[in-house]
Amino acid sequence: MTPKQKSAGKKARSRRAKKPKTTTAQPFIHPHAAGIDVGATELYVAVPSDADPEPVRTFATFTEDLHALADWLMRCGIQTVALESTGVYWIAIFQILEARGLEVYLVNARHVKNVPGRKTDVRDCQWLQYLHAVGLLRASFRPPARVCALRTYWRQRDTFIRYASSHVQHMQKALTQMNIQLANVISDLSGKTGLAIVDALLAGERDPQKLAALRDPRIKADAQTIAKSLVGDWKEEHLFSLRQARATYAHYQQMIAECDMQIALQLRGFESRVDVAAQPQRKKTSRPRQNEPTLDLRRELYRILGVDLTEIPGLEVTTAAAFLSEVGASVERFATAKHFASWLGLCPDNRITGGRILRVATRKVKSRTAHALRLAAQSLHHSRTALGDYFRRMRTKLGAPAAITAAAHKLARILFHLIKHRCPYDASVFAKEEELHRQRREKNLRKQAALFGYQLTPVPL
Repeated sequence: MTPKQKSAGKKARSRRAKKPKTTTAQPFIHPHAAGIDVGATELYVAVPSDADPEPVRTFATFTEDLHALADWLMRCGIQTVALESTGVYWIAIFQILEARGLEVYLVNARHVKNVPGRKTDVRDCQWLQYLHAVGLLRASFRPPARVCALRTYWRQRDTFIRYASSHVQHMQKALTQMNIQLANVISDLSGKTGLAIVDALLAGERDPQKLAALRDPRIKADAQTIAKSLVGDWKEEHLFSLRQARATYAHYQQMIAECDMQIALQLRGFESRVDVAAQPQRKKTSRPRQNEPTLDLRRELYRILGVDLTEIPGLEVTTAAAFLSEVGASVERFATAKHFASWLGLCPDNRITGGRILRVATRKVKSRTAHALRLAAQSLHHSRTALGDYFRRMRTKLGAPAAITAAAHKLARILFHLIKHRCPYDASVFAKEEELHRQRREKNLRKQAALFGYQLTPVPL
């Protein structure tokens, strides 16, 4: 035997002596998981490879096909399903699968967009199934069914309010084209005086004095000034535009009233967390704002939430209603106030790599609750409260946009605390914080004055 043959024999014996390599199975958190790529006309569904000989199937989006999809998942032994929140296409399949007893994860498309390799619908559903199986997906927050129904009515109402406001602008445009300068003497064309004058104009009245007599006593402009603004040229084409805009505005007001009726019916079905008769609300002297529902919404929200959120400076009835319709009467789905603020997109989204800060701005989140809190924070500019002082201080330090976000973040934390612990708003807590801030500022001023050889002396107010 040659040396070369001996060497080859030793290598062969060495290979035979080695133990075969064993592969460690990937730990699956959800072994019976499926992934669905949602589309407008087709659904691509992936299940584990050992659950069916054909683990990837395509289904149409008709209701009959959605039930067939649910039947197939049940036969495959699927217990949980992950699908992307694509527009509103996911709603039907989500409701059908949830009714079958499956645990449905509605996931953010941003969290699963990095699919390795080619981008196809088949690979998308398989990637969703794999990520969900190994526990790398988190379900988006979805409130209970009753809250979802209230949310639909409330969002529809907001839509009608926006549509109605655009037709107020159309009325204003038609009046301006006729050189009717009514907007220069009254602040709101959709108010009592403005609509009364517009209706009289469309009824054929052209006498400025008679039109000015329709003014409400609360209008600051006198009748003579209003009469002067109502002299113009009455062209038929502009009157036609005014008539259509007024009719459309009235139609949307009727739609808003119908939404209010449905909202009142939905609120009656919510559980009462406080006996309003035994624990009445504190009196609130402010008048109801425009576009607020006709029902006693403040009382209903207090009964359902167990706390009066309108006691928080800046928060109006509509803000509290937006919270109830988007989140519900409980915040138990959020571990802490930080998680709640992060869900709203009101906290910094730090991006750090290699010790370098790339970005600290807040995430772009489309949240109606966050939008309502930002509006509430902006209204704190003229508030003579501790929260108003905080907003003005942040505005001086950071600028208006960052101050609005910071104040909205503080309002979100306050709201979370009140809902979680069912306790009333206590302004003294924030008054103490402002007093501590004032003392720190005074201390710093005294130090700076001492550096320049001065001494501060308080002046009695």
